[in-house]
Amino acid sequence: MAKLTKNRKDSMSKFDKDLLYSLEDASKIIKDFPKLKFDSSIDIAVNLGVDPKKADQNIRGVVTLPNGTGKDVKVLALVTPDKEDEAKNAGADLVGLDEYIKKIKDGWTEVDVIITMPSIMGKLGPLGRILGPRGLMPNPKTGTVTMNIGKAIEDVKAGKIDFKVDKNGVIHVSIGKVSFDAKKIFENALEVINHIIKIKPSSSKGLYLKSISMSSTMSPGIKIDTNTF
Repeated sequence: MAKLTKNRKDSMSKFDKDLLYSLEDASKIIKDFPKLKFDSSIDIAVNLGVDPKKADQNIRGVVTLPNGTGKDVKVLALVTPDKEDEAKNAGADLVGLDEYIKKIKDGWTEVDVIITMPSIMGKLGPLGRILGPRGLMPNPKTGTVTMNIGKAIEDVKAGKIDFKVDKNGVIHVSIGKVSFDAKKIFENALEVINHIIKIKPSSSKGLYLKSISMSSTMSPGIKIDTNTF
């Protein structure tokens, strides 16, 4: 059995791992966990009663966190010259086209989000094997393929995130930082969970929210009572 670190032992002493907590209480407990040397992320894991192998149950969603992500999101705008000023004015960190496509072909992926235009997607198709596994491939469903480049960039910078269920039926979402106060953590987590409930596929039968847990970087997970939703 792996040896528990001092921080993990301290974290485990803050709550009962066998109890189910309200989302509000979990948001307070996680603030009491020992602090790391950096502003660690807070994540929720939502285990759903879906079969991701079925197209209509392969859940994907987009949500804007009311209090932002707490992260400085690095945005690359792959746009034609006539859209460059719009992208720069909206706050894109990197703006261009062919030079960045070449860099990506060579393996460069040092951005968090790529936003582009429908006419550019043909050039990005061959880069799917590089961008896809890193979650960087632009997609119209997440608002990252659009003619409204400026708004898309502003939305991402303001806290718009996308998520997708994994092959085991679990959605992992980062909902903020430990530096957030408990109220902001609660509000962000609630926004995500309510949206996941809203997009429940009609073909999903039986229990939909099987389990939810909240954790911070390297911390144990706090179990959330799904009956409160």
